Amino acid sequence: MTSENFVQSAISCFDGHYNHWSMLMENFLRSKEYWHIVEAGVAEQATSTVLSDQQKADLEGQRLKDLKAKNYLFQAIDRSILETILCKDTSKQIWDSMKKKYQGSTRAKRQQHQALRLEFETLRMKSGESVTDYFSRTMAIVNKMRIYGDKMEDVTIVEKILRSMTPKFNFVVCSIEESHDIDELSIDELQSSLLIHEHKLNQHEKEEQALKASIENHSAPRDHRKRGRGHHSTTYRTRSADKPNVECYKCHRYGHYKSECRTNLNRQHGEISNLAEKEEEVSLLMVYTGCSNHMCGDKTAFSELDESVRNTVKFGDNSNVSVMGKGKVTIHTKDNIIQTISNVLYVPDLKTNLLSAGQLQEKGYEISIKDGICRIQDKNLGLIAQVKMSAYRMFPLYLSHTTHSCLAAKLKDTAWLWHFRYGHLNFGCLKTLQ
Repeated sequence: MTSENFVQSAISCFDGHYNHWSMLMENFLRSKEYWHIVEAGVAEQATSTVLSDQQKADLEGQRLKDLKAKNYLFQAIDRSILETILCKDTSKQIWDSMKKKYQGSTRAKRQQHQALRLEFETLRMKSGESVTDYFSRTMAIVNKMRIYGDKMEDVTIVEKILRSMTPKFNFVVCSIEESHDIDELSIDELQSSLLIHEHKLNQHEKEEQALKASIENHSAPRDHRKRGRGHHSTTYRTRSADKPNVECYKCHRYGHYKSECRTNLNRQHGEISNLAEKEEEVSLLMVYTGCSNHMCGDKTAFSELDESVRNTVKFGDNSNVSVMGKGKVTIHTKDNIIQTISNVLYVPDLKTNLLSAGQLQEKGYEISIKDGICRIQDKNLGLIAQVKMSAYRMFPLYLSHTTHSCLAAKLKDTAWLWHFRYGHLNFGCLKTLQ
């Protein structure tokens, strides 16, 4: 004699979240082969119809399955809710009543679906939110929309996630769009790729924080070298209190010392070699080999702009963006020399400014990439820029652009005017001459 150990599957009790409960309950009833009875109901015959023995057996079998399905529904639904259901003769009546009560009519479902669609369209990644948490929020909304009949394709979700990431992922998004076919990229592949880049970015930030702490610790003893007994805290408090009024001798800005200047950190990381000593506005350009023209999305960076130029640019994901002008961008070098980048396309929809390697070579510059370092050299001037590859395999170059301005001084007092004309003659003599 053989014995079988049968383990009863746990029944999901209704907790107020109908969509989640109905999904679990439907799967449970399908596994018991009762779902077709709940969905279609028992095929009752008219009383005047004469049934054969086989038809009677089939009808009894359906009624038995319906009773078993009702038993599972009774166990899953609380007594207080069951008392509000008027028709409980069949499992189909109970199921339809629950669906209408908690999912609503067609009109109500349409309104809920529209609310979810609006939430999906306005969804954006929060500052400091992890990739895993953002994907969980996004997919929770998508699954609710699909329950209401929305047949959203994976490519729509992928595109939404890519355009709603935080700014620190801009370079990663650009890299993914250029190296993958978005139409073929699955949601799981996108999440895996973003998780890898997120890990690298977090490691890079930790290294920067460690470097900053090391520099601060290195510069701290200089503030206490001449301290004596009873003076160990006065110098530190004075330095901290006066810090907002301190001018940096490196960048001439207030609030920090030369040893704490961010320009030193940038140079230690090797991310930039030609940086203006005094920065007005810093632009980020990506040295890129895959574009045929320099492109900039910031209109204020142009010193000259011909807005009559109109064209389109096609990216690797087959998307097209409009070119709204062409002009020049003026920048400062480390030696405070003004240089001009010509033939730059103005693309308002561009997230990251692109510096075309091909266009630089046409101008006579030599570009080499070795050991994670991109070097731009001129035949006469030598090394122009040296850029270290970042954690996301891109070459970010920080340059300071400037805008041309013309200032005029006007003197309204004629007495002062004659004072200057006569070589700063005193006013008493001017009065005598008058």
